[in-house]
Amino acid sequence: MSDTEQRARAAVPPEAVTEPLPDIIDPDNFTPRLLALLSNALVWRESHELRRRFGFGTNDWRIISALAIRPGASATELAEFLGLNKAVISKAVTKLVDHSLVLLVDGPRGSRPMYLTPAGAEMHHAMLPISMRGHEIIVADLAPDEIERLNSLLRRMLEKTRELQVLENGWHSEAAE
Repeated sequence: MSDTEQRARAAVPPEAVTEPLPDIIDPDNFTPRLLALLSNALVWRESHELRRRFGFGTNDWRIISALAIRPGASATELAEFLGLNKAVISKAVTKLVDHSLVLLVDGPRGSRPMYLTPAGAEMHHAMLPISMRGHEIIVADLAPDEIERLNSLLRRMLEKTRELQVLENGWHSEAAE
């Protein structure tokens, strides 16, 4: 044992567990960990680049992108579509409204449909290549049939996860608020 290791061990209380446990996950083959690491790396890369170039983060981009796909969506609809908490949606929308990229309209029964402004549409166009680069990184070494299979598997996993959340917790998007 090196001097550094001996000094570090000397400060550890005697009741501390200092050896790996026998019943652990295999970190190199634990799918949730691998998916999380991949997602975190891609989100960090995207967020860093979006902030550097535009002063906006990933959640801001997600709102802009979702409204490009679903003009007129409400905060509740965006939260469900994006799998985000409505508080996160609200914070990002407020910032985007303040920057005149998104506008809120009074809708039926108190709803607030949201739309991109022309500046928001331009921002979408400018930000899109950064997000698409993440897609390119994932699929770079995959054949088209592998990409199709991967996306099919991921959609199946997402659906199964949603089903289990409802069964186990009675969870749905509103419960995450």
